[in-house]
Amino acid sequence: MIKILILEDDLVQATHLAQSIRKLGYSVTGIENNGEKAVQHFQQHRPELVLVDIGLNGKLNGIEAVTRMQEIQDVKAIFLTGNSGPHYFEEAKSTHPFAFITKPFHAVELQRTLDLAAEQIQYEREKPTTESDQSATFLKDRIFVRTQNKLVKILFDDIYYVEADRNYAKIHTKNESILVVYPLKVLEQKLPKRDFIRIHRSFLVNITKLDAVADTFLEINKKKLPISKQHKQELLNNLNTLS
Repeated sequence: MIKILILEDDLVQATHLAQSIRKLGYSVTGIENNGEKAVQHFQQHRPELVLVDIGLNGKLNGIEAVTRMQEIQDVKAIFLTGNSGPHYFEEAKSTHPFAFITKPFHAVELQRTLDLAAEQIQYEREKPTTESDQSATFLKDRIFVRTQNKLVKILFDDIYYVEADRNYAKIHTKNESILVVYPLKVLEQKLPKRDFIRIHRSFLVNITKLDAVADTFLEINKKKLPISKQHKQELLNNLNTLS
């Protein structure tokens, strides 16, 4: 059963939505109208899908709340919102949402979107674990990545940064980018923690390769990557420990 969290500041709408979702056979872990409390709820219950209105109570809006959740664990988001302006749409795109539905919407539209999202989640649940195991092999100081029917060696020291690409990740060296069948969170656990630091939900960087660090971004190999507030202090602490 797919677990769903509802983020909606209108309690009447949220309750009606929860009832409709349960009738369709899904589990609702809860209803939250506050962005910060929604993130806490997510940490505790780990729903696989969140239905989000952009306008919420608290300091975090719906987009910011989803961003915080995705820094904890990959989760799919469906935005159900009256804030349909281009600014909100472009901002919501940064979370790679499964869908962006403008209110008012038809019940059948929601049902079909939920069914498609649930099918995708179920597929990812059942996907053979051997796929990831075959895509890359980690050794003490290097990784062998399977690409174009051969294993390619990449030394950890040659990696500049790693970028999330939905459920995959791109390893960027000085001159090339290689896609691997691993989520960023798994690579973060496997790469040496002394050198590789998370700076954003979508980026893991080799701090020995940094060219410059600003307030909200850093430069590495002629690329500017964003630094999230949540990870900035950890980055600065690790830079101070470099000898």
